[in-house]
Amino acid sequence: MSERTSTTTTHRYRERTDPQTTAESTTESATESAETTETDDGPTSDTPTTGAQAAVAALEAAGVEHVFGVQGGAIMPVYDALYDADPDHVTMAHEQGAVHAADAYGQVTGRPGVCMATSGPGATNLVTGIADANMDSDPLVALTGQVPTAFVGNDAFQETDTVGVTRPITKTNFFAGDTDTVGATVGDAIALAGEGRPGPTLVDLPKDVTTGETSAEPTPTTETEEEPPAADADAVARAVRALTDADQPLILSGGGVTKGEASEELQAFATEFGIPVTTTMPGIGTFPEDHDLSLSWAGMHGTGYANMAISHTDCMLAVGTRFDDRLTGGIETFAPDATVVHVDIDPAEISKNVHADHPLVGDAGTVLEQLHDAMGDAFEESGLTGDAYDSWRTTCTDWKTEYPLTYDTPEDEPLKPQFVVEATDELTPDDTLVTTGVGQHQMWAAQFWTYTEPRTYISSHGLGTMGYGLPAAIGAKVAAPDREVVCFDGDGSFLMTMQELAVAVRENLDVTVVVLNNEAIGMVRQWQDAFFEGRRMASEYGWVPDFAALAEAFGAKGFTLREYDETAETLREAIDYDGPSVVDAHIDPTENVYPMVPSGGDNCQFALSEDQL
Repeated sequence: MSERTSTTTTHRYRERTDPQTTAESTTESATESAETTETDDGPTSDTPTTGAQAAVAALEAAGVEHVFGVQGGAIMPVYDALYDADPDHVTMAHEQGAVHAADAYGQVTGRPGVCMATSGPGATNLVTGIADANMDSDPLVALTGQVPTAFVGNDAFQETDTVGVTRPITKTNFFAGDTDTVGATVGDAIALAGEGRPGPTLVDLPKDVTTGETSAEPTPTTETEEEPPAADADAVARAVRALTDADQPLILSGGGVTKGEASEELQAFATEFGIPVTTTMPGIGTFPEDHDLSLSWAGMHGTGYANMAISHTDCMLAVGTRFDDRLTGGIETFAPDATVVHVDIDPAEISKNVHADHPLVGDAGTVLEQLHDAMGDAFEESGLTGDAYDSWRTTCTDWKTEYPLTYDTPEDEPLKPQFVVEATDELTPDDTLVTTGVGQHQMWAAQFWTYTEPRTYISSHGLGTMGYGLPAAIGAKVAAPDREVVCFDGDGSFLMTMQELAVAVRENLDVTVVVLNNEAIGMVRQWQDAFFEGRRMASEYGWVPDFAALAEAFGAKGFTLREYDETAETLREAIDYDGPSVVDAHIDPTENVYPMVPSGGDNCQFALSEDQL
C-alpha cells in the first residue's frame, strides 16, 4: 500500500483546540442434535435429546459465541437448552435491541449474529431489525418461538405467522416442523446467512418441536471449500479495455467490498494504477480516507468532490454496490458520461438501477485480483504508467480544495455538532468502532470522522432505522471487547432505544454514547425548512429529558456538554470512564447537514446551504 497522505479537507476542530490525542457452517455439526449425553454409565449415543437441544447444538457446532435475545413462553425450551451451552447470552431490554445488537455483531465480525425471541410480539418486534439487515446484506440469524403445531392457524395466545411476515425480508426462512431435523435446519440457516451475498435468515420453532424428543443420528457431511466465484475472463478483458481507454476513471467502493473482505484488493488496485476512489456509505472505510486518492463518500450528503468526480468520470468501476437512490440521485443524471463496469456477487443487482456496460458477476476480492492482473498486462503492453491519470487526479484534488467539508464556529453561537465529532475522533484510536442512529447526527459522524479501516462505521443504511445506534454499540462491543466503541446518536434516535442502557450497565460494557442534542428530529426539521416552507410539524420536541441524569439513573456515567472549551476534557472523561457513559451534547439547533443533493437531483448540483436548494 502506498504511503497515506492527508486530503485537503478543511475541518475546523483542529483550529479550535488540540486535545491529547462466514461461519461457513454446514449441516454437519448442526445435526449434532443427537449429541451424546452423560448418564451414570457414561455417554450413550442413543439417549434422546430434545429439539431445543438440537437447535443449540447447531449453534455450538457453528462456533456461535454470543446470542442476543429476550425470554418468553414459546422460546423458553431453547433458552433452557442454552443454560449449560457454550454460547453466552446477552439479555436485551427489547427484541428490537436484540436484533440490532446481533446485526452490528455480524457487521463487526463478518460472521452471522444470532438473536432470539418468543412468538407473537417477540417475533414481530424483530421485524424492523430483520428488514434492516436485509437491506444492508448483513449476516443475521433469528430464532423465534412459535405456538405448538396443533395450535398454528387457530389464533392461539401469542401466535403470529412469523414465516409469512418475514418471508419478504429474509434471505430465506424456515418453519421447523420436525424434531428430527430441527438441528439441521438451524445449521442450514446459519450457513445460508453468511454465504454468498450475506443476509438474514430465520427459523420459527414451534414449542412442541423444541420440547419433543429425538434419537436421530447425526447426518455425516463432508466439508468442502469452494473457490470464490470469479468473473468471466472475456468480460474482465473487455472491462480492462474500457478502463485503459479512459482518461478519467473512478472507483466506487460499496458495502460488498466490506462483505467480501476485499479492501486489500481494492486498495492494491487503486494505488497500483493511481485511480481515485469514492465510496458509498456502506462502503465507508473500505479505502482509507486519509489517502491522497480518497474522495471520501458520495451521494445525498457525500462530499462535493466525490459527487463532482462521479458526475465527470468517463469510466466507473463500481464494486459491490446496488446503486440505491441516496447514492445516485436521479438515475438519468448519475455518471452521465461514464462507461460502467459493475462488479457484484449477486447477478440480480447488475443493471437493476444503473445500466452496466461491463457486468462482472463474482466475488469482489477475486474479481479485483482478476482486474489487477489483466490491467497490469494491459499497462505493460501499451506502455502506460502510473502517470496515465495525472491530469484527472489533479482535477480531483482541485475539487477537494474548492468544495471542502468545513463549518463555522462563532463564539456567540451554540456548539457545532461537527466539532464534537472531530474532537471525539482525535481522542480515540484509528480502529474505534463508530455506531450511529439515523438522522443528521449519522451524516455528521460519516462526514467528520476519518475512517481508515473497514467494518468501523456501523450504521443503518438502506432502511434508515432510528434507534439503531445504542443496541448496535452493545453488539459491537460484545464482538470486539478490546476496541473502543463510540455511539453518535440524536436525541430522537436515543429516545427510541435508550432502555438498552440497562443492558450496557448490567454487562459492564465500556461504550461511550454521544447524544448530539438539538431537541428535534433534526433531519425532518431540515427537510421541512427546505421543502415545506418551514412548517415544522411534529419535528421539534420543545423539551427533552436530561440525558446525563437519565444515564446516572440507569447506573451509567452522565456528562453534559455545552461549550467549546469544555469539549476535549468532557469527552476525555467520558471515554476514559470504565463502563457505559453518555455525553448529552447540546448543539446548535439551527445547524443543518451540507452538502446536500435534493432527492432525485443531479449529484453535481449539490447545495452547500439552504438558499441553494
